[in-house]
Amino acid sequence: MITKQFMKSKPVCKATFSIPAELAPEAKTVVLLGEFNGWNAEDGIQMKKQKDGIFKAVVELEAGKEFQFRYLVDGQLWINDNAADKYIPTPFGVENSVVVTLN
Repeated sequence: MITKQFMKSKPVCKATFSIPAELAPEAKTVVLLGEFNGWNAEDGIQMKKQKDGIFKAVVELEAGKEFQFRYLVDGQLWINDNAADKYIPTPFGVENSVVVTLN
C-alpha cells in the first residue's frame, strides 16, 4: 500500500510504502528498490518492521512523475505492491509496481 502526501512548499511527494504482514510473514528484512535509487541494492531503502508486522518506509519523490519499484524480501524474493497505482511488464517476464506522483 502507498499513501501520498504532497508538499505545498516544493514539488515533492512524500510516499509511505507499506507491506502487510501477510505478504511476507516470515520476512526478516524488506528493501525498497526502484527507479528512484537506480535499482541498486546498496542504495535500497531499508523498510522498518512495525509491531504489527507491517514493513514501512517513507520516501520523498519528485512530484509529477511515475516510478517503477519492487520490494526485495530477505535478499532473495521479489514482490510487488498489491495496491500499486499500476503495473508495467518487464523483459524478465514479471511486472514492476508503479507509483504515480501526480497531485
